[in-house]
Amino acid sequence: MSRIGKSPIPIPDKVSVSLDGLAVTVKGPKGELKRTLPDGVTVNQVDNTIVVAPTSEKRQSRERHGLCRTLVANMIEGVSKGYSKKLEIVGVGSRAQVKGKTLVVSAGYSHPVEMLAPEGITFAVENNTNVTVSGTDKELVGNEAAKIRAIRPPEPYKGKGIKYAGERILRKAGKSGKK
Repeated sequence: MSRIGKSPIPIPDKVSVSLDGLAVTVKGPKGELKRTLPDGVTVNQVDNTIVVAPTSEKRQSRERHGLCRTLVANMIEGVSKGYSKKLEIVGVGSRAQVKGKTLVVSAGYSHPVEMLAPEGITFAVENNTNVTVSGTDKELVGNEAAKIRAIRPPEPYKGKGIKYAGERILRKAGKSGKK
């Protein structure tokens, strides 16, 4: 049995959870999330907690036990608090700006790169170099932040590019001069 899966998930105030078999719907102040969990687990609501249990002792069922518990916990936290990822743009002339729901990134290419925010995701830019991706779905926030970082990943020589806030870039020494 999974150590993570064993612990019940508390449901905070202002959050409602509805279960329909393996379909879980969570509504809260920040929005609503729906997800269908894979087979091999059962989800029950006991008082103000959600309990996830494996249906059998098969390996696949035990593997999915902790995963499903974490997915439901992330949904509950997402609709109550929300998630955000911060990115930093490093380099001369590199900047970002928001136009409506579109993030426009100038990262040293011959053209600016435009990214449309999917439903449930918002982009915010501070000082033209700090981008914040926020939303209720943890997976979607992480994927969008990774797509932005992939526009110009940080390079190891000067550290230019788009990196996560707090990310350490392993620096390399440049060419050594002629001897």
